[in-house]
Amino acid sequence: MSAASCLLTEDQFLCSICLDVFTDPVSTPCGHNFCKTCITEHWNINVPYQCPNCKKVFYTRPELQVNTFISEMAAQFRQSAQQKASSSSSEQQVSKPGEVPCDVCTGTKLKALKSCLVCLESYCETHLEPHLTRSGLKRHQLIDPVENLEGRMCLKHDKLLELFCKTDQMCVCMLCTVLDHKTHDVVPLREEYEGKKAELGKTEAEIQQMIQKRRLKIEEIKHSVELSEEDADREIADGVQVFTALKESVERSQAELMDTIKEKQRKTEKQAEGFIKELEQEISELKKRSTEVEQVSRSEDHLHLLQSFTSLNTAPPTKDWTEVSVHPPSYEGTVRRAVSQLEETLSKQMKKLLAEVELKRVQQSAVDVTLDPDTAHPYLILSDDGKQVTCGDVKKNLPKNPERFDTCPCVLAKQSFSSGRFYYEQSFSSGRFYYEVQVKGKTKWDLGVARESINRKGKIPLGPQNGYWTICLRNENEYKAFAYSSVSLSLKSRPEKVGVFVDYEEGLVSFYDVDAAAPIYSFTGCSFTEKLYPYFSPCFNDGGKNSAPLIISPVNQARRSSLLRDIVF
Repeated sequence: MSAASCLLTEDQFLCSICLDVFTDPVSTPCGHNFCKTCITEHWNINVPYQCPNCKKVFYTRPELQVNTFISEMAAQFRQSAQQKASSSSSEQQVSKPGEVPCDVCTGTKLKALKSCLVCLESYCETHLEPHLTRSGLKRHQLIDPVENLEGRMCLKHDKLLELFCKTDQMCVCMLCTVLDHKTHDVVPLREEYEGKKAELGKTEAEIQQMIQKRRLKIEEIKHSVELSEEDADREIADGVQVFTALKESVERSQAELMDTIKEKQRKTEKQAEGFIKELEQEISELKKRSTEVEQVSRSEDHLHLLQSFTSLNTAPPTKDWTEVSVHPPSYEGTVRRAVSQLEETLSKQMKKLLAEVELKRVQQSAVDVTLDPDTAHPYLILSDDGKQVTCGDVKKNLPKNPERFDTCPCVLAKQSFSSGRFYYEQSFSSGRFYYEVQVKGKTKWDLGVARESINRKGKIPLGPQNGYWTICLRNENEYKAFAYSSVSLSLKSRPEKVGVFVDYEEGLVSFYDVDAAAPIYSFTGCSFTEKLYPYFSPCFNDGGKNSAPLIISPVNQARRSSLLRDIVF
């Protein structure tokens, strides 16, 4: 029996109705075997009586008897299969909470590998084998293991949900399409699945894009916080240096005041010591004469007394001390004068210091600026790196594009700036920018910023009303700011390098003498609604008198860090 069973395949011991090993197997007149309960229930439902395998019809219900031989073989095979499953179960994973268990396993439930949409059961590796080997079961649709397979059946018709009603946006079975959804737009479930999967792919891409944007925003916010921390650290360091310098200056003035007062006191003490020394000397002489007079006056020697009388009768020469006195020095106004002098010194140095600190602060917003040849007047000559511009004597034949200045010798930068953004090559989140231009050796020049929509053709009147915020040099030493009306500027020194700073949000455009660390002029309360471009005009060269170039210079980082150290009170 055992040897024979080894020659039989697993399919020979499976009921084709329940797909499990025979239980009380019976044979039909046509020779096919089924579980007694399975074939009985099948014939109770289906009339006429037909073999499920070969479809042979029996006009009278066959009387079925248990086939003891097959029953014994099936029992032996079931025992062998259980032993095999038991030995392999140690190699397979036992179902854990949250995992789909095998519906066939008895006792310890193993982890299901697949679920069958036809059988509505989930199978472990062992019990999945029939679906992988038997031709009839291979046609069943297997999916990754899922729970609640009953939920894939139509509750109304007890049929598999394999279609999708696009009209009602719901899954339906075949009977639904001929009854409740007869005139609706119905497609196979896979077709709708592919469409919805594509939509989900787009949604996922959009979500990932939204996530990326938010991650970038987080990085931007973190970067802003880092910049804020750096600014705070710099401000604290600058503040410590400023107040340390102020403290040292006050302590120095206090020490000088103390020295002045003590010097007066020392002079008074020295004068008093001289008077006392002189008086003590006279006292010593007078005491000596007093002793001599006393001795002579006690003498009984008449001759000696008379001979000494003349020299002893007069007091030794002394100074008239009647008008002599020591007057305490007057300290009236000493503290007031010292404080006044300190205040004047601090005022001068603080103005210089604050200007230095302000310049240092705006230099933190330094950006890289290059000239745009498409905007340059035909007389202008630009360097290859876009950092220098001068005015030549020959008008070049250039395209007459709308961006180009055609009358005034002007040029704009390639870069434009607006609220929170620096366009062209880099992002700039603070809405501030700063650059420096060397003007050394020039007798005329214009510098500043201009809005994008400025008029670039014909004669251009400068001023905020026309979209220009600029300052200029005329006739070697006449500095002006083109506000709504021309403003003459009084400068202590002739700038060789000019810094330009813009705070878009604050509506501020400021100009600085970089080397002197001194403010030149500021446009305040400006209202910016467009992109701003750095603006440059070297002016005409006046026969070579104004041939020096305007040069966009890199901001001197070393100078920033050393400026506070150079301040001496």
